Amino acid sequence: MAVTVIGVDGGALPQGAAEALESARLVIGGRRHLAAHAPAHVRTLELGALEPALGALGALTGAESAVVLASGDPGFFGVLRALRERGLRCAVLPATSSVARLMARAGRSWDDVAVVSAHGRDLRQAINVCRARPAVAVLTAPGAGPAQLGSGLDGWRRTLTVAEDLGGEHESVVTVDPAEAATRTWREPNVVLCQADPDAVPARGWSAGGEPLPPASGWALPEDEFSHRDGMITKSEVRAVALARLAPRPGTLVWDVGAGSGSVAVECARLGAATIAVERDEAQVVRLITNATGHGVDVRVVEGAAPQALRELPRPDAIFVGGGGSEVVAACAHAGAERVVVALAALDRIAGTRDALRAAGYQVEGVQLAAARLAELPDGSSRLEGTNPVVLLTGVRCG
Repeated sequence: MAVTVIGVDGGALPQGAAEALESARLVIGGRRHLAAHAPAHVRTLELGALEPALGALGALTGAESAVVLASGDPGFFGVLRALRERGLRCAVLPATSSVARLMARAGRSWDDVAVVSAHGRDLRQAINVCRARPAVAVLTAPGAGPAQLGSGLDGWRRTLTVAEDLGGEHESVVTVDPAEAATRTWREPNVVLCQADPDAVPARGWSAGGEPLPPASGWALPEDEFSHRDGMITKSEVRAVALARLAPRPGTLVWDVGAGSGSVAVECARLGAATIAVERDEAQVVRLITNATGHGVDVRVVEGAAPQALRELPRPDAIFVGGGGSEVVAACAHAGAERVVVALAALDRIAGTRDALRAAGYQVEGVQLAAARLAELPDGSSRLEGTNPVVLLTGVRCG
């Protein structure tokens, strides 16, 4: 059995497509693709759920051939992966991907653009990448389109370029802010480019999608990499363990509550996570913004006191609590995060914090961290200089 996967982009079919269609015993594709390209004499199967199509392909004999019609480049977030997973070796005749067409319409280079798909996936992951990265292309789906992206980006400075029916007779490309996107009805299919600054010219890089993760300069940076007040900053050794527990990565959202100078929020953003830093002290907020700007990351800053400031924030995947009392910890424990990490310097707060996390359904573990760093003496020799011990309590949601 021979299977040819043909990309369709609204223009002429790729070279060799007509011959493959004429000789096929079965043509599979979406309704509009079949209507436009399937020969009248060939048996067709409309592509909806994938299982019936895979079953029909498996029923063909070794001498029979089939064609699968797919939008754009079938190897780019397309049907080719599912066919290969079933052991089907395919000849592929690709068309231009919707992302390449979108970037051409926008007149923008796209080797720095992260590409995410909302097809059959949790839309929150795509939204979190849009919150974290300066330029993201989103392959949308019904119920996970421009309106839903716009709603999820409330509070972030972003611009959305929405391309509808690319290559079709109703093609339209418009640029709107997230608030307007959330209120409009959009034609399917569509694809979205989300940008922090549409006028920015991206720096020349060497890898597609931006810098590799983790960052080349590492993580748990020294304290002097941040602006802070009189040593009031989460020490690098504590930050290293906290980052391991928070597991920040692309597609996740991390809250840094009682953020201070924002070192944890900045580090999470450097590892690809979307981040929100909550801080009530105006002077610390200025330092936080300075630190995020200096490290080239986008941290959303919420100036206000927790827990009140937490009430309208989008649901996090992980929370770091660097400041605040039992009321703040209790509010964070009930925010729906998979992980909550609390840094404590006062021993009398350990039991209450542990109990609050357990009551909210978390399994809790704790560790005391006390580092001793090399310090130079006047004669050139070294001694060990201790840092103040800190207890990290980590709650991981059961199940």
